[in-house]
Amino acid sequence: MKMIKQLAKSVREYKKKALLSPVLITLEVVFEVITTYLVKDLIDAVEMGSMDTIIRIGALVIFIALLALLFGVLGGKVACEASGGFAKNLRHDLYYKIQEFSFANIDKFSTSSIVTRLTTDVSRIQRAFQMMIRITFRAPLMLIFSMIMLYTLNAKLANIILCIIPFLVIGFLIIMYFAFPTFEKMFKTYDELNNVVQENVRGVRVVKAFVNEDFEKQKFNKISKKIYDLSVKAEGLTTYGRPLMQAAMYVGMILISWVSAKAIIAGDMTTGALSTAIAYAMQILSSLMMLSMIFVMMIMSKASAERVFEILNEEVDLKNHENPVMDVKDGSIEFKNVDFSYVKDENKLALKNVNLKIKSGETIGIIGGTGSSKTTLVQMIPRLYDATSGEVLVGGVNVKDYDIETLRNQVAMVLQKNELFSGTIKENIRWGNENATDEEVIKVCKLAQADDFVNSFPDKYDTHIEQGGTNVSGGQKQRLCIARALLKKPKILILDDSTSAVDTRTDALIRKAFKEEIPNTTKIIIAQRIASVEDADKIIVLNEGKVEAVGNHEYLMKNSEIYKEVYTSQKKGGSEDETK
Repeated sequence: MKMIKQLAKSVREYKKKALLSPVLITLEVVFEVITTYLVKDLIDAVEMGSMDTIIRIGALVIFIALLALLFGVLGGKVACEASGGFAKNLRHDLYYKIQEFSFANIDKFSTSSIVTRLTTDVSRIQRAFQMMIRITFRAPLMLIFSMIMLYTLNAKLANIILCIIPFLVIGFLIIMYFAFPTFEKMFKTYDELNNVVQENVRGVRVVKAFVNEDFEKQKFNKISKKIYDLSVKAEGLTTYGRPLMQAAMYVGMILISWVSAKAIIAGDMTTGALSTAIAYAMQILSSLMMLSMIFVMMIMSKASAERVFEILNEEVDLKNHENPVMDVKDGSIEFKNVDFSYVKDENKLALKNVNLKIKSGETIGIIGGTGSSKTTLVQMIPRLYDATSGEVLVGGVNVKDYDIETLRNQVAMVLQKNELFSGTIKENIRWGNENATDEEVIKVCKLAQADDFVNSFPDKYDTHIEQGGTNVSGGQKQRLCIARALLKKPKILILDDSTSAVDTRTDALIRKAFKEEIPNTTKIIIAQRIASVEDADKIIVLNEGKVEAVGNHEYLMKNSEIYKEVYTSQKKGGSEDETK
């Protein structure tokens, strides 16, 4: 029930049309049933040879039939508009909900799963909704009205149909019971397929470089075969509904024909009444056929609805306080006894008892081996994750007390896997500030050492960036992402291994520009190269989620074995390279 209420919220401005459709469908059914009843009088009039009666009833039949047709067309049109609008709103609500997700929320769902829910699952729910406000009303109404009219004609015929209905209902319930789990598995497998396709397309250059197309084909075929098997099984179960329905129709028609024939011979029934009774019986049985289709659609859409509801019902774990702080005083940062676990388990901590103090305007370097939680540490600052225990302070205020948007506007972060979006270079840079002037865009690109290569393109800053930034190099992409972050004019700038793809000279020029042009901005640089952080005010050495040492280069060379070992190995490697 909770799920239905949640999904129903997405109807919104299409509520009137969603309610109007059943009304129109009801009118269609009423006039259709009346038309069928009038046919009885028309046939009887033909038998009697009364031309006036034939013309009068015939004209009435045509008029009412046209009314039924009109209301049917209008009902179908309104149902399409309502279901299409509902699907539009549902996609909107899903997309906006995902935008609210924290990193912790996003970690619960794969990208492929989210894409499937926004596309395939919503489409199934749309079809089910359209069927619900149209056929789901039409079928029961037609069944009820036709049954009532059939009772007025011949109670024995009506009882025959009435006895058939329970067997059909039980049969459909059994089919639904066995089919639903299979449909649920099939939809989850669609997520896997989407993931395989996205991964292959994204990494197609790597696939070709390693001549691994056959392996990727096998992986695709395997998951595709799994979907095929589940689809055949699920659809196979639902196909039992059709022969069940046909069997009921055949049995019903045989019994009706037998009883009707006896009634006509006995003189208890006219030819017109027989024709009308058979028509009502067909309407009843066709309504049951429609209901069987509805059952199948509901089975399929229920699994999709649950998956969509899972996202809509996801509790966003990062929220603003009732009266959040709306101003970040400066770029000072402090960690107080901070522990963090991705799985909220004290025995599986990514960060352990972190205590740090960073002054506003300082340049901070962070180094550590793979898995030392360097990225995790800096993600605490803009509150991409919340600390499991302890406090993170920015500008002397706990990050949890800030308005999230205000905090993140003052903490610019260039992630390890930053993305460029389809559009011009200028449009991508203006993600940092949509109102920035061309001069401001050019200035930050110069700071990020991106201006030279941008001007080398024929269209310069109007050069179109392909989706994912595939038409620029890794180093160029990093510099554009740095420029984008600088345009925010943040109090804190975090570079998470964001110069790994640029040469050492360019790296040095970027750091020099930072020192000269944004001295009051706190700069945190995560790097694998010691050279990238050697001249920092402080260098933080992380090891397995713990702060192993803090100090400048000279201090760490004397007091940190990890730092000294990394420095020595890199210098040795550099010397060896130079001799080649």
